[in-house]
Amino acid sequence: MAPIQMEPLLPPIRYGDKILLIGSCFTEHIGNALAEHKFETFQNPHGILFDPASVYHSLIRYIEQKPYTEADLFYLNEVWQSWHHHSRFSGTDKHAVLAQMNSTLETAHRFLKQAGWVIITLGSSFSYRLNANNPQAEHSGLKVANCHRAPGQWFDKKMLEIEETVSLLDNLYHRLRIFNPDAKLLFTISPVRHLRDGVVANNRSKARLIEAVHHMVQKFDRLYYFPAYELVIDVLRDYRFYDVDLAHPNYPATEFVLEKFTENCVDEASRQLMKEIRPLMIARRHKPFHPETKVHRQFLKAQYEKARRLTEQYPFLDLKEEMAYFGQGNNMGI
Repeated sequence: MAPIQMEPLLPPIRYGDKILLIGSCFTEHIGNALAEHKFETFQNPHGILFDPASVYHSLIRYIEQKPYTEADLFYLNEVWQSWHHHSRFSGTDKHAVLAQMNSTLETAHRFLKQAGWVIITLGSSFSYRLNANNPQAEHSGLKVANCHRAPGQWFDKKMLEIEETVSLLDNLYHRLRIFNPDAKLLFTISPVRHLRDGVVANNRSKARLIEAVHHMVQKFDRLYYFPAYELVIDVLRDYRFYDVDLAHPNYPATEFVLEKFTENCVDEASRQLMKEIRPLMIARRHKPFHPETKVHRQFLKAQYEKARRLTEQYPFLDLKEEMAYFGQGNNMGI
């Protein structure tokens, strides 16, 4: 493996920090790991986002808390959808779709106001805009976060210039500082390779993101960079660490990145607590072959006691779901 120098994150992430994560699918690898270890997180309120323009629009929308209306929706493939949301928000009932979008928007607004960290993972410099070929002429020029399998001729594809991305991130930084002066920003670049754009275009796209982010980190305080991209591309540097599509890092690769993230971005006391929580989370995923046996009931009771002890020792931990699950042992006659 190639060596890499990584400066510890100062101040580090710790339990008690509210952490909002937004961006590409690699964001959710980090977010899921933090959530599993009971950090207080909220990830991708609009769903997965790839380009800086989409991330910018979403975060500004959380700040302004401007509700979505029927004018923001379109009907395609028998469902109502939004150009600014992932398809998990789509549905057949227009009012239910809007209700979910605006409920999530309200939650994101409140969470971002109190967040200690905003972790942004950028995946691609390519931005898509609706053109005059789309049925909603009034939306022409709109930057979209998700194309929702709409006809390709509805969109114009553009690779954002470095200056455009810097301008978006610069404005975002100042809006966030006004909205939540305590929030710190941690940028990462996704190591997922966008091979549909072609290898050369993918590398140009990532290079522009890297240059723009480093420009911001060097210009302002309370901005930081974690080299997830470099850890996979330059340190692991082997197709053994990719899935069969040769685009997405596989489990060993993501675990390697998460290990480095924990070592360099999380404080020592929190790392020790993570080690105590991890066995409990593994036990929670355990699928018993014979759940009716006394041995399994004893297993549940032992895990319940561990969870109870942790909540007494660390009152900020939310282990209600785990205690309810393991509490079955107490209801089985042990």
